Amino acid sequence: MRYLPLALLLCSPLALAQETSDLSYEAYIDSDKRIKCLYGYAAEKTGNHAAAMQIFEDCIRRWNDVYSMIWLAQMYEVGGAMPVDLGKSAELMRRGARQPDDAPYVSLARYHWGTALTEGRGVPADPAEGRRWLEKSAAAGESEAIAYLQRLAAPAAPPRP
Repeated sequence: MRYLPLALLLCSPLALAQETSDLSYEAYIDSDKRIKCLYGYAAEKTGNHAAAMQIFEDCIRRWNDVYSMIWLAQMYEVGGAMPVDLGKSAELMRRGARQPDDAPYVSLARYHWGTALTEGRGVPADPAEGRRWLEKSAAAGESEAIAYLQRLAAPAAPPRP
């Protein structure tokens, strides 16, 4: 009986509210440390989609973080934690692609934006504009853009009889 007050104290809302570890993804949602943008990736890959989304949105709001734009765009494209929204995905890729040349991950965003335009994924298809973005990405050394442009340039296989 003398341990009952201690048990009640440990189960109180105040004690339970402190259960979130400093190492949890939730601890990074409101952090002002930019490293948290990388934690968004880990949160997404371990199934904590809500925390990942909040982290990426905050990184975009605070730092215009291209890495976060790419991952949030892919979340919208796949639709794991939210309904698929190719328009939102494309808008995030467009925003990332238009960042300055020296922004981290900008060439990868340009590749994704170029493929969205070329294929008409989330936006009206515009292969010429898509190629322009793919070439810009390839010029920066983005291997996926180089390979995609090579596939576009390859002659189409003749139809089978």
